[in-house]
Amino acid sequence: MHVTSTNIAKPITIIFRGKKVITGIYKTPTQQPIYLGKDDVKDDEVTDRKYHGGEFKACYLFSEDHYAYWKNLYPNLDWDWGMFGENLTVNGLDETKMMIGAIYKIGSALVQVTEPREPCFKLGVKFGSQKVVKQFVIHGFPGTYVRVLEEGFVKAGDTVSLIESAKNSLTTAQFYNLLFSKDKNQEHLALAIENNALPLRKREKLRAFII
Repeated sequence: MHVTSTNIAKPITIIFRGKKVITGIYKTPTQQPIYLGKDDVKDDEVTDRKYHGGEFKACYLFSEDHYAYWKNLYPNLDWDWGMFGENLTVNGLDETKMMIGAIYKIGSALVQVTEPREPCFKLGVKFGSQKVVKQFVIHGFPGTYVRVLEEGFVKAGDTVSLIESAKNSLTTAQFYNLLFSKDKNQEHLALAIENNALPLRKREKLRAFII
């Protein structure tokens, strides 16, 4: 895997259901390296810190490989890297192989895979249709947030190298399916609840589905 593009955003005000909302989803490619900090990416807009930024969502990665699928669905949009609000567009990122808790070296930063992205209305506003939110869930390739274990700079072209695999874990795709499926896989639930790469609050919510 390698970094295709590094992306950050300035605050943009959007209108949703008659209300003004400030968002950082309108990310665009940078020509300079970006700095991955423990709580966010330096100089990147993170407005709603209840749902974005922080230890378990310091940086968002999305796969370049999935762009073709979405361009086919929404050909009239002004496409560029960062379209999904990701800080790092990564070539070769595969959610069916990337494990929750795995540790990667990207540029001079060391990161750990945490939780997949759960889409909200802001993605719908950006795509011009709230239908994209459900489509994003059904497609099942959400990218992933990471925890930054060692801060550092990342630039386009940097390799994304696996440093430490995750034991007794599940893939990002499996966890994403677990979040949205009605009949939850009990084996995957057990693995998720014991995985400290996931925030405790999310693990406790999942515990309620144990049979």
